Amino acid sequence: MTPVHLAPTGTAGPELLQLELSDAPSPAVTDITLHPDDPLGETRDAEHLPGSRGEHLLQRAFGTVDRANRFYRDQVLDHLNDEMRSFVTRMDMAFIGTSDAAGECDVTFRAGPPGFVQVLGERWLAYPEYRGNGVMASLGNISENAHVAMLLVDFVTDLIGLHVNGRARIVDDAELRAVHPDLPAEFERGRTPERWVVLEVVEAYIHCRKHIPRLVPVDRTRDWGTDDGRRKGGDFFGVRSARTAAR
Repeated sequence: MTPVHLAPTGTAGPELLQLELSDAPSPAVTDITLHPDDPLGETRDAEHLPGSRGEHLLQRAFGTVDRANRFYRDQVLDHLNDEMRSFVTRMDMAFIGTSDAAGECDVTFRAGPPGFVQVLGERWLAYPEYRGNGVMASLGNISENAHVAMLLVDFVTDLIGLHVNGRARIVDDAELRAVHPDLPAEFERGRTPERWVVLEVVEAYIHCRKHIPRLVPVDRTRDWGTDDGRRKGGDFFGVRSARTAAR
């Protein structure tokens, strides 16, 4: 069998560079080939092996290859199975990780009624974007770098999480609704999305429950879409007041 040679990146330490230049063992996980039907009418093909090149190198460096390959084999999918899709429809919050073209990262929190993250099929999710603070941090990153990571966690009942990694596109509300007319027309307080982030699933896998705290929901009024600074949290961390005082 012909050994696989990895080109050095020039950014790793001596031990990892030596690993990069050594003969790599044959991958223990079969390549996953995606042939998704795009919900907006386009078809794209992509090949993906679970995990990144960097994590594979570290698995070899730290002796965790067998453990990692068991996880890939037992838990990582290139789509959402029935249980995952059902889980998404029950969730009322999500954490979204993005980065720009230079790799500068941002993570944000999104929330809504259960199922606000829409399941468009086994390989597609979509979540709504409303009028916000105007910064467009997540959408700006996606416009430069389509790779997005989503984490949904059930803190109340099952105490389990679901990672969904994939490629995203920004789609106007009317455009997506023309293809998926069954999307909710309104959420709470009559808010209608301005646009959607459509996520093509590349990896989906479990986040284990051992360190997830159990939370007890408490009734509260959510001021969806408010521009009231106090209701939005005001100057909680004192940034504005400190800058004002320094003038």
